[in-house]
Amino acid sequence: MSATRIVRPRKSVPNGIWGMALFLCAEVSLFGLLIGTYFYLDFIARSWPPYGIKAPSVVLPLVATAVLLATLVPIRFASRAARADRRGAAITAIAIALVIQGCYLALQILLFAHDLNQFSPQRSAYGSIYFTLLAVHHAHVLLGILLDLALIWMLATRGLTEYWKVGVRVLALYWYVVGGVAVFVVLTQLAPSL
Repeated sequence: MSATRIVRPRKSVPNGIWGMALFLCAEVSLFGLLIGTYFYLDFIARSWPPYGIKAPSVVLPLVATAVLLATLVPIRFASRAARADRRGAAITAIAIALVIQGCYLALQILLFAHDLNQFSPQRSAYGSIYFTLLAVHHAHVLLGILLDLALIWMLATRGLTEYWKVGVRVLALYWYVVGGVAVFVVLTQLAPSL
């Protein structure tokens, strides 16, 4: 009598997806709190931004956010490639997204440093919430980049097992939410200029 492997379709969502979904719910709540605080402070302020601080420029943050959103295409492709057992395609797609996300983060850090030279987070409520909102968003992008690197490493060294297929789906979920949050962050950041 020979043993044959029976593959049954999964009846439930993997725990990794649930774990990331719960984490992302907390993160979206955090951003909701920060954005709500920004607009609350705007509502009670006499001038927003305060006198002496220029309203933020619109073009570079919008272009950078569009570039970040464009990385959702290779991330989606990586998720589909992983489901189709195409490890090389999944790794390549994640690597392409990683390079673009790294360029996005580098540009955002330069813009952040430029803004720090223009005004301080300690001198006004505007500066405080502005820099806090951007710093938290940049930290989430950095976390996503680290997840990209870890997943590329694991796929390259351990193969595309069912476990790592879920990992690619979790990574995609993370980036979809970060992309959505990026839209709200940039619109909040640019609200005085729009």
